[in-house]
Amino acid sequence: MSINERIEDQLNSHAVLLYMKGTPYFPQCGFSSKAVQILQACETEFAYVNIFDDSDIREGLKEYSSWPTFPQLYAKGELVGGADIMIEMFESGELKALLDDIKPA
Repeated sequence: MSINERIEDQLNSHAVLLYMKGTPYFPQCGFSSKAVQILQACETEFAYVNIFDDSDIREGLKEYSSWPTFPQLYAKGELVGGADIMIEMFESGELKALLDDIKPA
């Protein structure tokens, strides 16, 4: 399985997926920590991938998404953005609205 196929498999398996440095319980950078806080404030369930656990995913995702930094938030397989975009969308209410639309009934 190619790296792109692995990434697509992960994205197809989770409605909301955060590629981050560390885990939600032990984020290993401030931006990943902020991303987790935002998702928790939105009261949304999300899966995560610790990019430090898989260097192929870490490097492959940069090319797959054309987004060079982490964290990277995906909703329904589409890149939402990194921490800065998440902060802006959260402050405007746009992120919670997006995430509420994909919550399971």
